[in-house]
Amino acid sequence: MSLFSDDDRPKPKSVHEIGQDLSMLSLAEIDLRVAALQAEIERLAEARLKKAASRSAADSFFRKPD
Repeated sequence: MSLFSDDDRPKPKSVHEIGQDLSMLSLAEIDLRVAALQAEIERLAEARLKKAASRSAADSFFRKPD
């Protein structure tokens, strides 16, 4: 058993926070954030495709005959 609950542990800092002030970032830091956000967009798009395929399969299984 752990001494600390999961809620008490420090959360890792995100690479980027939406709406964050960008004026103090270097070009390299902005490039890293853009790459991280593009990777996240790709991950979300893949998850959406899988969910849509699963839903489509379920819809076709439960579709009422015409």
